Amino acid sequence: MTRSITRIAASVAALAASGSLLVACGGGEESASESLLGAIESGNVTLGTKFDQPGLGLRGPDGELSGLDVDVAEYVVNHIAEANGWEAPTIEWKEAPSAQRETLIQNGEVDAIAATYSINPGRSESVNFGGPYLLTHQALLVGADNSDITGLDGLDGKVLCSVTGSTPAQKVKEALPSVQLQEFDTYSSCTDALANGTVDAMTTDATILNGYAAQYEGEFKVVKLEQDGEPFTNEYYGIGLAKDDTEGTDAINAALDEMHSSGKFDEFVSANLGSGDEIQPGTAGDLSFLES
Repeated sequence: MTRSITRIAASVAALAASGSLLVACGGGEESASESLLGAIESGNVTLGTKFDQPGLGLRGPDGELSGLDVDVAEYVVNHIAEANGWEAPTIEWKEAPSAQRETLIQNGEVDAIAATYSINPGRSESVNFGGPYLLTHQALLVGADNSDITGLDGLDGKVLCSVTGSTPAQKVKEALPSVQLQEFDTYSSCTDALANGTVDAMTTDATILNGYAAQYEGEFKVVKLEQDGEPFTNEYYGIGLAKDDTEGTDAINAALDEMHSSGKFDEFVSANLGSGDEIQPGTAGDLSFLES
């Protein structure tokens, strides 16, 4: 009887130990899957980008995506995989409108986002950023024959368009309270409103506006936006990922360093945005501008 009880107790202990190991392994797998590196190692990565921005993130009629942000994100993910000896992962793309970017990351719907994602203090409280990979400045898009709007003062009393969740229009409103703001969900809606005369100008980063000016050649032009002879804003683009994913952030920065030093970034800019006016390479990992 004593031997039977002993054998039963030993079996229960073994099962308990086995169960603990399974729980531990399962917990490790769940933790890895919630990180960027875990997703890349698993072979399936979900990335967010814009679907309606020519030259940056645009989905074509065939469903294929193109643009600078797309090229940068693909380079980074594949570089991380190669650096770790992993197979290049399959990438699933998800649309990331400006107002939804932090939510998509926090809900785990994407592993990272490259979507004209300007790094600022407010956003940095919610997500981590790799980068910046480029520096651009705020500008205006107006009709090609518009001679009235040549800068900030020309917007006095005019209707200015931007997208919900983006900060450029609010910055203009603060500097020039007479501006009337019109916000839409997407920049393409702003472009349509500008084309039909519903709004007088559209504002956002020069990268985005250059893409639309190139797509609608001869219809629009980009106007620099300055204040006291200096760029109106500095916009540093980064790659957003889950808050406190330090390993993923470091891996992104290492990939971006290689992208810049190898000349691939310049190739991407030239292929997607032509001359690349108002675009400079960023310094990955240097977020000192957040303190200024």
